[in-house]
Amino acid sequence: MEKTALVLRHVHFEDLGSFAQLLKDAGYRFVYSDVGDLDFCKGDPLEPDLLVVLGGPIGVYEHSAYPFITVEREFIRTRVVADRPTIGICLGAQLIVSALGATVFPSGSKEIGFSSLRLTDAGRASPLRHLEGVAVLHWHGDTYSLPLGATNLASSSLIEQQAFAIGPAILGLQFHLEAETEKAFDRWLVGHAFELASAGIDISALRCEARERGPLLREVATLVLRDWLAQLRVKP
Repeated sequence: MEKTALVLRHVHFEDLGSFAQLLKDAGYRFVYSDVGDLDFCKGDPLEPDLLVVLGGPIGVYEHSAYPFITVEREFIRTRVVADRPTIGICLGAQLIVSALGATVFPSGSKEIGFSSLRLTDAGRASPLRHLEGVAVLHWHGDTYSLPLGATNLASSSLIEQQAFAIGPAILGLQFHLEAETEKAFDRWLVGHAFELASAGIDISALRCEARERGPLLREVATLVLRDWLAQLRVKP
């Protein structure tokens, strides 16, 4: 039976990336709902079999400037409180955190580029075990405190909170496991040009590293998402 996945997207180039094909292979029909769409966060948050909340270059705490954040956060809160399968990536993970009453705040530094994760014991026992020793793509300046009931799965040399789980159904990833760094990475570089310049990032070096790491990242992304989807309970 075909399953449905609703994908909340904040900027067009931060899409499902390498996750798209695996969701199709796993029997999901996914639909994007974009910020600015008339129907953004208007439906029943409990209806889709899976909710994916993607990233974006704003902070959860900027709700005065971006009022949709308040609406989206409530949409997500209804979903996760009901323990319906949800995965959040970067801003998406932070929205889950905020929806559950924990704090999202500036970390004091920009973590942009590739570096390895340090998995916790819980992380090594989770679908994230495939990331042991793998340099993943980081692209954020905010961090968060763990919501009540969440388990920290990974950290980096700069940021303590890099991934969390709340039971088998809720997963938050601070890093971008989904990014297609081989063939679509220039969309990210152009889209975040001002941020990259402000942070003093060597764009040519970042592009080269993205291409080199692309095949392994695509492989481990497939393994992580495959294992996470496999543990989900079927909707009654």
